[in-house]
Amino acid sequence: MNTKNIEAVIAPREPHFVGDGFRVHNFIPSFGNLSMRRMDPFIMMDYNSKFNFPATDIPKGVGVHPHRGFETVTIAYEGSVSHHDSAGGGGTIHQGDVQWMTAASGVLHKEYHAEEFYTKGGIFQMVQLWVNIPAKDKMSAPKYQAIEHQNIPTVDVENGFIEVIAGNYGDKTGAASTFSPVHMLNAKLELGGKAEFKFPANYNTIALIIEGSAKVNGETHAATDHLVLFDNKGEDFTIEALDDNTVVLILSGEPLNEPIASYGPFVMNTQEEIREAFEDYNNGKFGTLA
Repeated sequence: MNTKNIEAVIAPREPHFVGDGFRVHNFIPSFGNLSMRRMDPFIMMDYNSKFNFPATDIPKGVGVHPHRGFETVTIAYEGSVSHHDSAGGGGTIHQGDVQWMTAASGVLHKEYHAEEFYTKGGIFQMVQLWVNIPAKDKMSAPKYQAIEHQNIPTVDVENGFIEVIAGNYGDKTGAASTFSPVHMLNAKLELGGKAEFKFPANYNTIALIIEGSAKVNGETHAATDHLVLFDNKGEDFTIEALDDNTVVLILSGEPLNEPIASYGPFVMNTQEEIREAFEDYNNGKFGTLA
């Protein structure tokens, strides 16, 4: 085995609110070894660990805001969230579902707790990612992929299974289409369950412990809500569940190795493109959204 060794096991930072509906720990870009450049094509990762929202008559979330140059991916572990964007995409995801919005040339969007959730309240747990888009595709048309849990392929492993959201695992191909090679997997394992993974050495690879705890490469313990960062030398690693109902999100992607210019909701390749994004937004070129 050409082992992909662990570079670091990273505890979650203090949480903060995005809008009033998402209490998140930011992992990317935050710590020095989790910069946009280091983790490309994963250029942002917010983790809403389990948080109990009380019932309310008014939906909590984030109001209308713009994006250009990348994709947003929301993975629902508990709770329900609704999304609408100015390109006509939208819908509600529930436990196990995924929203994959391609902002590309520019959209306005909003996201908020679904009515069925906010009127009752309860535990909310989600991951939101920003996935970078190659320069040649950044100004392509926006699109939206609503991926229901029942349509996510699975592969059985020892005492568990792998959900293939994007990329490949075993003989299964993920439900999401991507601009560059990206693997996005949920490992769902019972106590003692074990899964093997293999990605090219140069792919940037992380694993986030959503539920339970795990032993990585047969020796390193990773607790709930902790992130495992792998180095870029080996290809193979293993994850073994130390608890029942262990859930681990695995991300591995080929870096684009292109310049990154970012400001707020825009991620492009040059500062000039960032200025153009602001001009286009201010001139109404991102459409309208109530």
